[in-house]
Amino acid sequence: MRPATEPRLIPYITQREGEDAAPDNLIIVRHACGPRLYYADEDAQGRDRPLRGVLWARCGFNPVDEHKMPTGEPQWKLMHPYRQMLTMQALRCQVCTQPARTPLGFIFLAGPKDEDPSWATLRTNQPPVCPKHARAAAALCPHLEKNPMVFLAKSAPLYGVLGTLYGLNANQVVHVAAQPDDALPFGHPDIATLLASQLIRRLSSFRVVGMDELMQELPARAT
Repeated sequence: MRPATEPRLIPYITQREGEDAAPDNLIIVRHACGPRLYYADEDAQGRDRPLRGVLWARCGFNPVDEHKMPTGEPQWKLMHPYRQMLTMQALRCQVCTQPARTPLGFIFLAGPKDEDPSWATLRTNQPPVCPKHARAAAALCPHLEKNPMVFLAKSAPLYGVLGTLYGLNANQVVHVAAQPDDALPFGHPDIATLLASQLIRRLSSFRVVGMDELMQELPARAT
């Protein structure tokens, strides 16, 4: 049994019950360079645009516990948009938020059928994991099916964002114009009217290993 003082292991990026999406409260303003999406009550300190001027989806935050982890029942299939962005931007473990760099590179996990490992570059919305929580992330995330592909990446530059595109209908009312399946790269003209919910990195200079192989290599490289 887990000691009474040990917290239940839930990845930091997992959205919790009660952390609901905030009302959109969106407007579109036409500028000389084209339309741009805003919140009608946008934060003057820039917290609604935490990265490269991209408007980010608002979501509630539950109180944190004594370990500074979010509280509430996990919604396992959902990633909290802001916590996903924070861990991906800082390359911190999606489970515990500690730095994720290892002597082998960064550990990224993907579902067993998500990616073609023969491709030279890949894109991911999954923040990295630290060695301590690689197995736990694989076991806890339904998307990984307890059998993830493990990518050891020497380089993982920021690529762009995934989210929802908005526009104006015939009555000049803001509405959902498209839900792109692919991320938009930074600098794409459509980002001006995108409400982002996930930060995307591009994996390059990587190799694919099994989880057991990873666990064997890490201690050897550390010595």
